[in-house]
Amino acid sequence: MTTPTPVAVPLYGPEHAADPQRSWDLLRQQGPVGIAEIDPQVLVYVVTDPRAALTLLHDAETWSKDSRGWMHHVPPNSPIRPNVEWRHSLFFTDGDEHDRLRRVITDSLTLLDPSHVRDVTLRFADMLLQRFSHTGEADLVGQYAQQLPPLILNALFGELDENGPQLHSILTALMSTDLTVKAEGEKTLATYLDTLIGSKFAQRGPDLTSWFIDHPNRLSPENVGEQVVITVGAAYPTLIGLIANALERHLSDRRYRGTLTTGTLTIEAAIDEVLWNDPPLAMYSLHFPRVDVDVHGTFIPAWSPVMVSYAAANTCPHNKTGDGHRSGMKAHLAFAAGPHACPARRLALLVAATAIERIVSYLPDIELAVPHEQLTYHPSPFYRLLTALPCRFTPLAPDTPGATPSVPATKAVRATATAPLQPAGRPPASA
Repeated sequence: MTTPTPVAVPLYGPEHAADPQRSWDLLRQQGPVGIAEIDPQVLVYVVTDPRAALTLLHDAETWSKDSRGWMHHVPPNSPIRPNVEWRHSLFFTDGDEHDRLRRVITDSLTLLDPSHVRDVTLRFADMLLQRFSHTGEADLVGQYAQQLPPLILNALFGELDENGPQLHSILTALMSTDLTVKAEGEKTLATYLDTLIGSKFAQRGPDLTSWFIDHPNRLSPENVGEQVVITVGAAYPTLIGLIANALERHLSDRRYRGTLTTGTLTIEAAIDEVLWNDPPLAMYSLHFPRVDVDVHGTFIPAWSPVMVSYAAANTCPHNKTGDGHRSGMKAHLAFAAGPHACPARRLALLVAATAIERIVSYLPDIELAVPHEQLTYHPSPFYRLLTALPCRFTPLAPDTPGATPSVPATKAVRATATAPLQPAGRPPASA
């Protein structure tokens, strides 16, 4: 008797955005690995079991990250194509080439002084808070969580502060489902990269772009640009979600909010809870088996697309670890695992924690302006991102001493890091 092929579970559209757990439950009914539709007629296998996920993520011999042979299944105008299309970066390469590219990023991130990253985050957080703290209301997605990461990334890559808003516009356009807007964003990104990389080849600075250029693994100018794009592109939505999702929990859950304000649970631990239950990157880790494989009872033909749902694996019924106050919460898969795990985990957590700490300390009575049930999310198979987070609070008078963040008016400057550049030909310590 032939086993019927499971019906693919759609992971796009408003229904999935409104209740992703329903989608994960439907996939679990197919077993540790299910079949999902991430765009009309674009099918992938999805791993929802944490043990199966870890087995896959740690097995670089069986699995490849090269998506080129599968791309003919993804329409050129599909909104998911930018997330799965091959680039010469650590996300889509294997073996020695992956190690070479990853080493450039991990070594460069190691040179960032955490105190400098925190100072940069505070500087831009204060600038954004100044714009709305006197109004008594704000959308913490559009006015804070979306705007802050590009300003920080622009500075850490060594560009002028005045170009931070441009990077924000570029990244917003690239995430748009409007193909015309997306195409314009790609053109503007090319110009931004040419300016950034050209200036750094002409004169190095204590920044990520310069460290990419000077790394002993010697990337070409084109490849430096690819690493900048992949790093910024991965960091942007993840940081938006980390900040916004944690703030949403702070505003809607009195137990969580009280815990934060009383200090019995650190902000870092609260973010871990969000990463476990509502990770901003809900699903990714696109892999392809080099041979036919059996994954926990599911037969997968060679070179079929397989993804890992971090959200489903984290919330798998036999993977619960308590109420979020235990060290086991750090076992979540929100940053993946194995040789392709996110290399910027510490940086992302530092930026998110600092951003949340700042807004909570300056607006301690902030609350949701709409019922929690009215909040909506973008209909993406990969990301769990709020469309808006309207809130209200007691307005802070701009001229009250100490009432609002103080950001001195200065001319645009390039961010400076305290970590020194490594001498040419001498590799920095690996992360």
